[in-house]
Amino acid sequence: MKKEPVKIKERDKLSRARDFEEVVLGFSEGEALEEASRCLQCKDPKCIAGCPVGIDIKAFIGQLTKKDYDGAYATIRQKSNFPSICGRVCPAEYQCRKACVFTKKGEPFASQQAINIHFLERFIGDHGAKKGLHLKASGGSKYKGVKVAVVGSGPAGLCCAGELARQGIKVVIFEGLHKTGGVLRYGIPPFRLPRKILDSEINSLKELGVEIHLNTIIGKAKTIDELFGEGFSAIFLGLGAGIPSFLGVPGENLCNVYSANEFLTRVNLMNAHLFPVSHTPINIGRHIVVIGGGNTAMDAARVAIRLQHLAGVPPDTTICYRRTEVEMPARRLEIEHAKEEGVKFDFLVKPEEFSGDEKGFVGKMCSSRCELGEPDSSGRRRPVVIPDSHFEVDCDLAVIAVGLGANKILTSVTPQLKTDKYGDVTVDPQTMETSIKGVFAGGDIVGGEGTVIEAMGMAKKAASAILDYLDRKSKD
Repeated sequence: MKKEPVKIKERDKLSRARDFEEVVLGFSEGEALEEASRCLQCKDPKCIAGCPVGIDIKAFIGQLTKKDYDGAYATIRQKSNFPSICGRVCPAEYQCRKACVFTKKGEPFASQQAINIHFLERFIGDHGAKKGLHLKASGGSKYKGVKVAVVGSGPAGLCCAGELARQGIKVVIFEGLHKTGGVLRYGIPPFRLPRKILDSEINSLKELGVEIHLNTIIGKAKTIDELFGEGFSAIFLGLGAGIPSFLGVPGENLCNVYSANEFLTRVNLMNAHLFPVSHTPINIGRHIVVIGGGNTAMDAARVAIRLQHLAGVPPDTTICYRRTEVEMPARRLEIEHAKEEGVKFDFLVKPEEFSGDEKGFVGKMCSSRCELGEPDSSGRRRPVVIPDSHFEVDCDLAVIAVGLGANKILTSVTPQLKTDKYGDVTVDPQTMETSIKGVFAGGDIVGGEGTVIEAMGMAKKAASAILDYLDRKSKD
């Protein structure tokens, strides 16, 4: 057994910060076999419990070591719909890798010695995609003629659509934007998730007969009642969390103060970095500040520094976070990549005001220094402002990446659809059914922002419940 992990190949840190091509290159066959050989094949593999959808990690790694790549792909696909995607974006250091026997108990995230499960999943997922091993629809379905509507084409919507389509159900996805993918497309930059990988997964759904209607906002173009009136037997809501949170400080309405949602959408979805070839512009600051500590903040900062390079502006992008690096919820890999690409970090900072010029453009950010106090409800130590620690920095473009809330377009016109105090849709946790009979929900619209694989887990649970619901309905 090789004790040291196989280091994943990455592009050179200087050249990659000047384009949007994928940074992590993935394992070769030999590297994947070498890394897989490190797995101890534990009798009681804790890593499986660490996976939100329960992939049989022990089994697929065992198959990989025997070069049974098709079998490993089939094992993963029993639980995960998008191995190529999850292998690239899952926070494995907080999930399966953290549960690996090579990670010491009590560690906040996986140790470097933990098996690189996500990279092995990526290797197998890419193998399956290249060979066209996507799961096919079952023949002779009892659901012939049954239609189910899926609202939203993010990870939850795509996963639920795939689960149902493989059972022979006619699935129609309604997407509000002009492209499919939801947060996978507008939120995650292509240097983390290449569009050919995302498009491959979407095309596999189309091959199953899934129909996709773009530019259709349910709650505006159609209501839930109208969908039922059109003959849909059940509806799944994968609306996501699309309303950005802000700091609530003076000056947030100044020009060039973006939410991360808008900033990333302009670049990832609308190709603003290609303006004027694309039709969407974006301003590029000389002193960019990104506020937040999650993956979205890392994505925004890494996009920002690329925009500076492409515009010929000396790179100056700083992430400001109110706690320390240890408390950052972002993936360790994303933090490392941001540092390597030249992003600066300023910790224990609480922004308090943006100030601008006479034209209304932001020019400076005023903040206070913090120290860590007692733990809060998240288990992390609460930042406490240090008196008389105010300071000011140049800031001609700010990106606020402090979370997203529920989009209320649909819920505001559907009073019978119950929500919690945050505006998220409430569901039966066992079935994911909402307060409306035959309407199910999953992903970020249920319980707030989560990971891709967590959304997938909810969608799979909902799909199973929808099948049960359809079976009961057919007997009535």
